[in-house]
Amino acid sequence: MAAETASSLTLETTLPQVDVPAWAWLVVAFSVFAIYVVTMENGALLGATAETIHEFFHHGRHFGAVPCH
Repeated sequence: MAAETASSLTLETTLPQVDVPAWAWLVVAFSVFAIYVVTMENGALLGATAETIHEFFHHGRHFGAVPCH
């Protein structure tokens, strides 16, 4: 009887499959890259262009409480 009760209490939990459109993955990838550029880029990835980007976002980093130096 105990085995019968235990088997009847077993619940199967399955998550429904969610189809995420391709454009949503592109938005996520772009957002992650944008957050990286705004908060961390100091020339390691973007090279010479990074100096301009760094100066453009420099005060924004301080405003957003992100340490950059």
